[in-house]
Amino acid sequence: MQRFTELKVWQRSHAAVLEIYRLTLQFPASEHYGITAQVRRAAVSASTNIAEGAKRLSRKDYAHFLNIAEGSLAETEYLVPLSRDLRYLPAAEADPLLAELAEIMRMVAVLRRKAEEKR
Repeated sequence: MQRFTELKVWQRSHAAVLEIYRLTLQFPASEHYGITAQVRRAAVSASTNIAEGAKRLSRKDYAHFLNIAEGSLAETEYLVPLSRDLRYLPAAEADPLLAELAEIMRMVAVLRRKAEEKR
């Protein structure tokens, strides 16, 4: 398996995590243990599962971890517009992030399908 840091999908996912951390710094203190923690945790989970899956010995295990990453990305994809709708996050910042998350989700899905292929 390829080193996870060399995977473009992991690099983009990691960059999205850094952006989410930056953006959530402006969230209300009352959300520290709410949406702030949840969106950060979901985004980190996606990158972490991409990394962990890359070290699995079987393609089946790799695909499983990529599927978990897809779930975490979907959770993040919900929490960003929720944050926007609650006016914690301006649309000008939420919308490009959502577009990037959609692209990362597409990339993970392609990678998962390749891992699921029988050789």
